[in-house]
Amino acid sequence: MSTSAHSPATDQARTDGTVTDRLVESNVQYASEFSDPGMDAKPVLRVAVVACMDARLDLHKALGLALGDCHTVRNAGGVVTDDVIRSLSISQRALGTRSVVLIHHTNCGMESITEEFRRELEMEVGQRPAWAVEAYTDADQDVRQSMQRVRTSPFLLHTDDVRGFVFDVTTGLLREILPAS
Repeated sequence: MSTSAHSPATDQARTDGTVTDRLVESNVQYASEFSDPGMDAKPVLRVAVVACMDARLDLHKALGLALGDCHTVRNAGGVVTDDVIRSLSISQRALGTRSVVLIHHTNCGMESITEEFRRELEMEVGQRPAWAVEAYTDADQDVRQSMQRVRTSPFLLHTDDVRGFVFDVTTGLLREILPAS
């Protein structure tokens, strides 16, 4: 089973250069057909979506979003870290978002690594990472923790419309996670 959405024939035809070279070539084609949509950085739906960086999540398709509808913040696990709070603060305070949607997913790599990853990295490179791995074993519980981090952040203006979900990578469905009571 292939782990890519590309077919082997397409991949074979693109053997010249690096992956980045191919991406830049694709951008040239994109730009040749591009026309300025005339929008600014403020998302039309006034929502920010925080999700895992997993390549299987096509958030715009899964949520029925169009270009300009939302801000999207992605990281390993979709975990609410200090940098996510930074992005949400800018999104809300400077660009008008009012709602936050958090999306973790099934079969996430963050469920198979541990904080030991950080120690191993330190041993390998000789420097301790300034960040925590934020690994977890229970996606539902981590969504609850992320919702709590958003709701209690003093830097965010709008914390009343924060909802969390787990995306099923085999069915494409979202399952809502209720906050801790």
